[in-house]
Amino acid sequence: MTANTLEHDHIFLGADHDRNERRIWLVIALTAVMMAVEIGAGTYYGSMALVADGWHMSTHASALLISACAYLYARRQAHNPRFTFGTGKLGDLAGFASAIILAIIALLMAWESFLRITHPVPISFSQAIGVAVAGLGVNLVSAWLLRGEGHHHGHAHDHGHHHGDHAHHGNHGADNNMRAAYIHVIADALTSVLAIAALALGSVYGWLWLDPLMGIVGGVIIAQWSFGLMKSSGRVLLDAMEENEDLPGDIRKLIETGGDRITDLHVWQVGPGHHAAIVALVSPDPQPPETYKAKLQALGELSHVTVEVSRARAAA
Repeated sequence: MTANTLEHDHIFLGADHDRNERRIWLVIALTAVMMAVEIGAGTYYGSMALVADGWHMSTHASALLISACAYLYARRQAHNPRFTFGTGKLGDLAGFASAIILAIIALLMAWESFLRITHPVPISFSQAIGVAVAGLGVNLVSAWLLRGEGHHHGHAHDHGHHHGDHAHHGNHGADNNMRAAYIHVIADALTSVLAIAALALGSVYGWLWLDPLMGIVGGVIIAQWSFGLMKSSGRVLLDAMEENEDLPGDIRKLIETGGDRITDLHVWQVGPGHHAAIVALVSPDPQPPETYKAKLQALGELSHVTVEVSRARAAA
């Protein structure tokens, strides 16, 4: 085996990494423009509703910036040898941070809404509805730009020491960074929808309490989304497999044939659609590690495999 065949990279970025990065930057620009317009117009016309919604959008723009910077850093550092298993998990780190920000936003929404229930304030219904409709429009466009994450399976990574080329390489795995950005946009859209409904009914029946009540409902729903995102991204960061993931079982089925038995197995995610595995096995008739790696080629999610083979001890 030549030196070139022994060399391999550790680039475990998602299949749509570049596309997702471009779209998030576009959504940030769209959100920032809308934010500036609302704050500027609110200041000029003396509308606190516009100013408040503009600053609310700024929190989501800041969270989206975390996702965008994670994509940028992961791409630029992809060839940095200091990252032993590449930079694919940076997206999960960004997703976890975004989940915390979402939880804080949900708590602030619920608390502010509670204060509004206990201390009602006059509402300019027509102006507030206009702001909510404009915000919803921006969020729907943003959601459209971020749609379809995970459905494009093209991939350029070829890990020569493991699989070589095969059709399913790197086709599976959620991008928690993109998911976090999408949830931020959808959370903002949900807030706008609830606000429009509450304000419309409030303008007809004079129910001032309905607007802050919808704020509490929205806060609870966003908190649930945040918890789900925190669980999925945290699981990746702690090298834990998804509850419905049976990749270790699939590995055992392919390796444990004849007298071969796995004695130690570690499987973890190193990037969206990429998993690494360390397999230690004993065999009465040991074969070269490449033989066992070849058996695992059908598992497209495996991008980095280390195999250790030992001879089984003869029965006494």
